[in-house]
Amino acid sequence: MAAEPAAAVIPEAGFFPGLYTAVHAFWLAGMSCDGCSIAVTGATNPSVEDLLTGRLPGLPRIILHHPVLDVEAGERFVHWYELAALGELGAPYVVIYEGSVPDETVAAETGGYWSGMGVREVDGSPQPIPTAEWLRRLAPGAAAVIAIGTCATWGGIPAAAGNPTGAMSVMDFLGPDYRSALGLPVVNIPGCSPVGDNFTETVAAILLFLQGLGPLPEFDELGRPAWLFRETVHRQCTRGGYYEEGVFADEYGRRECLVKIGCWGPVVQCNITSRGAINHLGGCMNVGGVCIGCTMPGFPDRFSPFYKAPPGSAVSSTQVRFYGAVTRRLRRITNQFMNRETRWDEAGRVPSGWGRVDEPPAVYKLVHAVYDALRLRGADEPGRTRPEEQYAGGYEVPAVVARRRRGRR
Repeated sequence: MAAEPAAAVIPEAGFFPGLYTAVHAFWLAGMSCDGCSIAVTGATNPSVEDLLTGRLPGLPRIILHHPVLDVEAGERFVHWYELAALGELGAPYVVIYEGSVPDETVAAETGGYWSGMGVREVDGSPQPIPTAEWLRRLAPGAAAVIAIGTCATWGGIPAAAGNPTGAMSVMDFLGPDYRSALGLPVVNIPGCSPVGDNFTETVAAILLFLQGLGPLPEFDELGRPAWLFRETVHRQCTRGGYYEEGVFADEYGRRECLVKIGCWGPVVQCNITSRGAINHLGGCMNVGGVCIGCTMPGFPDRFSPFYKAPPGSAVSSTQVRFYGAVTRRLRRITNQFMNRETRWDEAGRVPSGWGRVDEPPAVYKLVHAVYDALRLRGADEPGRTRPEEQYAGGYEVPAVVARRRRGRR
């Protein structure tokens, strides 16, 4: 990851789509726990290694400047940030901001700072440079500014009610009129921590646009990659079928829907249930945890207290319990019949050595007779039932003959 200037030079007029051999990525950390960095290093499709080495066809190699992962330190590390801020880098770059942006004017009143990187001379003495200052200086010349994680996208936990830092999101800090050198508002990839693949996939899509090899990806009105955050957790949840049938868990460790014990999945936009946390494995609801809304702008204040059933769940769960109970019982009847070979009905027994399989009660048979009639309405029964389908010599399959006779009776 040693830094070096890219071969392509950007004209003074600004960025334009074209073929670049390398793009710099300047990572900044504000009020952060570094969880976003950890999540990204676990990405697999594409992986960080794919982006850093330029293994993806058509994409430039990324030269990453990261305060934790970079091999350089001190002045040599900060030097590249300075070049970009002064417009002397001679290469395209993106800014990635992790963590919320603190209000440094609050800390400056007492001569302090909230979050910094590098030093500068102030009144003859070295003082830390706030990361908010780096963001302010680097944002205008960046091809894109990407806020990673809920702290950077919406303020997150550092911006929760009662915080002393005045923390805010990158979008709040730069304002609604901000546009990058490519004309992009702030790109937001929320999550606490985010799915690593959501970040690397979005970066790859933006780089394809920068290379002139693809269209600008679709983002929603809040700057989220629309194809990743369009659906709610509930619509993709592995437990969604239980909700539909009105079956809810009343304690942790159960396999049923978790809405009654505090899950906000029906209203939260996130793809964790379908994509998993790392390499399509894990994910909150997939492993028994409830959704606490960590990808949403209202997190955490509007979702507190955690692990308490949302007020709306009382209405939705009550109505779904009513029709879900009926649906569940009808499906059990169908399931029982679909768990039988037609041969077993003809023989009157199930030749299983594992356990006794009871015959369906008469009312179930009646219900399924109606079901079968509706299923076959406007369609042919299985088997060779039409004259032109008969075997040579007039041979008929015994099971088809038996079924026809039963139908006549």
